[in-house]
Amino acid sequence: MARIQLYDTTLRDGSQGEGVNFSLQDKLLITQRLDDLGFDYIEGGYPLSNPKDEEYFQRVRELPLKHAKVCAFGMTRRKGISAAEDVGMQALIASEAPVCTVVGKTWDLHVTEVLRVSLEENLAMIRDSIAFVKSQGREAIYDAEHCFDGWKANPEYALQTLKAAAEAGADMIVMCDTNGGTLPHQIADYVRQLQQHVSVSIGIHCHNDSDLATANSLAAVAAGAIQVQGTINGIGERCGNTDLICTAANLSLKLDYDLLTPDGIRHLTKLSRYVYELANMNFRNGQPFVGASAFAHKGGMHVHAVNRVAHSYEHLPPESVGNQRRILVSELSGRSNIIAKTEKFRISEDGDLMLRILNAVQDLEAAGYQFEAAEASFDLLVLKQMGQFQAGFELDHYRVNIVNQQRDPMIEAVIKLKTGDEIQHVVGEGDGPVNALDSALRKALLPVYPELAEMSLVDYRVRVINSTEGTAARVRVVIESRDGESVWTTVGVSENIIEASWIALVDAVEYKIHRNRGAVST
Repeated sequence: MARIQLYDTTLRDGSQGEGVNFSLQDKLLITQRLDDLGFDYIEGGYPLSNPKDEEYFQRVRELPLKHAKVCAFGMTRRKGISAAEDVGMQALIASEAPVCTVVGKTWDLHVTEVLRVSLEENLAMIRDSIAFVKSQGREAIYDAEHCFDGWKANPEYALQTLKAAAEAGADMIVMCDTNGGTLPHQIADYVRQLQQHVSVSIGIHCHNDSDLATANSLAAVAAGAIQVQGTINGIGERCGNTDLICTAANLSLKLDYDLLTPDGIRHLTKLSRYVYELANMNFRNGQPFVGASAFAHKGGMHVHAVNRVAHSYEHLPPESVGNQRRILVSELSGRSNIIAKTEKFRISEDGDLMLRILNAVQDLEAAGYQFEAAEASFDLLVLKQMGQFQAGFELDHYRVNIVNQQRDPMIEAVIKLKTGDEIQHVVGEGDGPVNALDSALRKALLPVYPELAEMSLVDYRVRVINSTEGTAARVRVVIESRDGESVWTTVGVSENIIEASWIALVDAVEYKIHRNRGAVST
């Protein structure tokens, strides 16, 4: 099997994405995780651009990296001075990174209108910069910016720039689709053409402005490129970069290339979610291979087939990338969905019970509930239909007060409930009605259920269901909770947003109580 190098630029190109910001510690943690999985190159940043990147190159030397080479990114020397005198080139060498990635201009438009230098001077800038990096004993990767646009506009000059890098000693020439507008067949054609003119190894760096970055990268590899540059989850400027998660999965599992460590592909889902967490970004449910919905089945016909032959509706086993199959329940569900979803309860032989559960799901979804995103509420529904639900408490009443003050309003929730023979009448305060209700409910229940101290609410979402009803519209509230073991989601629906929130909140608490009793399992 041929080896394909994966060059990760999440820490530099990825951080240029809107809303993306990594701390120094984040960058070091991601570096270690990428190395553990066997990434070949990790681009740490541009050491001249900011103090954080400069410090990164100092701190990364302390990491016990086993596989990856750390790369410092920079531009060709400025016009009119030698590479040795250029502060950018000096910063690359001072970083002590074993690899220096130098970006230069391929498109004559950028040379004359952006850099405003002559075409000859640009060639000299490329030669001098690569030669200087090599003279300092570093591996030199040349990133040919706007390579494909330049080739389309002026193929003769574009080729001259690439030859200049090769002649100066570049170890790798990376063809960059910087504007992201090139099509796969064009990528493959230009890669093949370049191979006829240089003996240097070729890499590919694609942006996703036409939603083709992964396809373009695969086309380049098929044409002979041996390195793919990109980012985890495809994050980056504008529409992002090649998603190395999907690209790695395709290269390994579909095309049988050698990459990462022997079991690295099986950790792609964890890697994807790890980077999302550090970047403080929401997971993309529909992300191929690793998204929560990538192997989720909802339609009854699909589920029926998957239960019999999994690959009839799955292009590969979810476990191969560390993901898992999910069976969703909704008003579209058939008996197969319910059987698959309730497998852990071992009730599949009870046809009448299966029908009752299905009817309950369809009735509630007609009222606005949605269980595919609230699996904990579904488990409680199953327990109720089985006759095995034992309420953790009995509510007498609750009340929420909003006290207007000169500055911030004060939110109070009063709850009276019964647990066993004990009556609890408590008051909780919070930043909002739901926070106050949560505070009061915990205060009332903790003496009986101390395990609720482990539980926290991590997300709260509201959606108007029948917006045509105006202020009388029904709303659906989804609450995500977690403890030290797992994450679960519950749902509530009402015309009253406080009541909908209360229903979802009670389900969240009841799920925790019933799970601790052993009535449900994750």
